[in-house]
Amino acid sequence: MNDGPLIVQSDKTLLLEIDHDRAADCRKAIAPFAELERSPEHIHTYRLTPLGLWNARAAGHDAEQVVDTLLEFSRYAVPHSLLVDVAETMARYGRLRLEKNPIHGLVLVSNDRPVLEEVLRAKKISGMLGTRIDDDTVVVHASERGNLKQALLKLGWPAEDFAGYVDGEAHAIALDETEWHLRDYQRDAADSFWNGGSGVVVLPCGAGKTLVGAAAMAHAQATTLILVTNTVSARQWKDELVRRTSLTEDEIGEYSGAVKEIRPVTIATYQVMTTRRKGVYSHLELLDARDWGLIIYDEVHLLPAPIFRMTANLQARRRIGLTATLVREDGREGDVFSLIGPKRYDAPWKDIESQGWIAPADCVEVRISLPASERLTYATAEPEERYRLASCTHQKVNVVRDLVAQHADQPTLVIGQYIDQLDELAEALGAPVIKGETTVKERQRLFEAFRTGEVGLLVVSKVANFSIDLPSAEVAIQVSGSFGSRQEEAQRLGRLLRPKTDGQTARFYTVVSRDTVDAEFAQNRQRFLAEQGYAYRIVDAEDLPA
Repeated sequence: MNDGPLIVQSDKTLLLEIDHDRAADCRKAIAPFAELERSPEHIHTYRLTPLGLWNARAAGHDAEQVVDTLLEFSRYAVPHSLLVDVAETMARYGRLRLEKNPIHGLVLVSNDRPVLEEVLRAKKISGMLGTRIDDDTVVVHASERGNLKQALLKLGWPAEDFAGYVDGEAHAIALDETEWHLRDYQRDAADSFWNGGSGVVVLPCGAGKTLVGAAAMAHAQATTLILVTNTVSARQWKDELVRRTSLTEDEIGEYSGAVKEIRPVTIATYQVMTTRRKGVYSHLELLDARDWGLIIYDEVHLLPAPIFRMTANLQARRRIGLTATLVREDGREGDVFSLIGPKRYDAPWKDIESQGWIAPADCVEVRISLPASERLTYATAEPEERYRLASCTHQKVNVVRDLVAQHADQPTLVIGQYIDQLDELAEALGAPVIKGETTVKERQRLFEAFRTGEVGLLVVSKVANFSIDLPSAEVAIQVSGSFGSRQEEAQRLGRLLRPKTDGQTARFYTVVSRDTVDAEFAQNRQRFLAEQGYAYRIVDAEDLPA
C-alpha cells in the first residue's frame, strides 16, 4: 500500500480522491485512457472501457504505459486480472490491418490467423469481403472500407487503417503568420492529425480549433470541404480563413440553405447536407462535386446519422474532426472512432488555461425552490413534462434579474432551451433574444453588436451553443438545457473562455430547481466540468448579493 490518490477496482472502475495532493497529476495521467463517470465532492469515478483503451493505443500509448500509470498512482495493489484485461484489450487493436495491395487493391491483413477466421464467419462482414488471397489476407470491396471498420469495432477487433489516402485536387493554401503565430499546442494538434492521416482533435472552446483546421489545410495543400453546424459558423470560418491564410474570398464557397457555391474550399452546413426530399439526400452530391483532398468536421460530436453514412464512403479522403468534447449523448463515439478516426490530440482545458490562452472560470450552481403550487403541479405531471416545468418556473426570472444586475458592467449571455421561457426573460430584462426563427442576418447583427459592446446583454437559445465566436462574453447564466447534456455544458462554458483583456475570471451560473429532475440533469452536466478540472460551487438563491 502506498499513499496514492487512486483506488483501482476489479470491475474496471477507478476512484480518484480529488483532495489528495497528487490528484491533479493523476487525473492528467489517466485522462488519455479512462472515462469520467461520476464527480461528487470528494471521490470521482472513472471507468476503463475498450474504446478508451483503443483510443489511447491509436494515440501511441501502449499497455505498459497504462499499467505503469495505474501502479504508480494506486493506493492499494491493483487487481492482477484488471492488468491482464488492459493488456489484452489494447492488444486487440491492430491485429487486423487495412492495407493497399499493388495487385488486389484494398485488403484486410491479419497477424493473428484465428482472429481473421473469426471475423470472416461474421454474417455482417462476409458481404464486404472478396477473394481470399492467402491464409492471412482477404480482398475488401473498396466501397466497404468504412462499413468494415465500423463492423470490426463492434466485434471487438478494431482494424488499424494503413490503406492510405488520395491526395485530392491540389490547391495552394498557406498560413499567413505575419501578424499572428500558431500556438505550440495548435501546431502539435495539426501535426498529430497529419501524421495519423485522419482523426479527432479535442480542444477547449476558445482555444482556436479553426486555426488547427487551417493548419491541417496547409499540410494538405488540397481542395477542402468543411462541414459546420450553421450558417453563422460557416461565415465565421470564411472570415477566419481569409484573415489567417493565403486564401481569398473568391476561393471559398458557402453551401447552405441560402447559397450554393462550390469552390476549392467549400463550407457546408450539416443542415443542408442532411436535407431530404422524397427520401433522397439530394445535396450529398456535393461530396463528389470535387476531388476533395481534406474533409473537416467542425463540432464532430454533433455529426448527424446521414453524415456518418456518407463518411463511410469517404475513407480514402483525409478527415479531421474538431470538438471540445468527444462525449456524444447518443453513444456513437465508436462511429466517430471508426469513421472519422481515433483521437489524435486532446489538451486538458486547465492546461490551456494555465498557459493563458483561455480564461479561468468560476462555475456556480444557484438553487431555487419551487413554490408550493408549482411543486404540486410538478409532482402530478407526466414524467416527460417534469423537466420543462422545473426548468421554466417563473422563480428563475427574479434570480436571473439579480445576477444580471450583479454583473451590470460585464457582457452577459442568458442561455436556455425553451423559447417561451427565453421570451419571458428577454421581456423582463429588456434584452434582445436570438432563437431559431431569428434570421441569419439579424443574428449576425446582434452578435456583432455584442462583440463591439453596443449590446451588453443577450438572451440566446441553443442556436448560440456551437461555433459562435463571442470573445467579449464574461458572464453566462444558464436556465435550461438539453436535459443532462455534457456536450452542451462544454459549448456553453466555452462561450466565456476567450481571454479577458483585464485578466478577469469568467462567471458561469446555472439556475436549478432543487428536488426535481432539473437538479438531477445538472449533476450529469457537471461531470463535464469535473472532467476538465473545474470546481463548481452550489449556493442558495436567497444567499445571492442583493
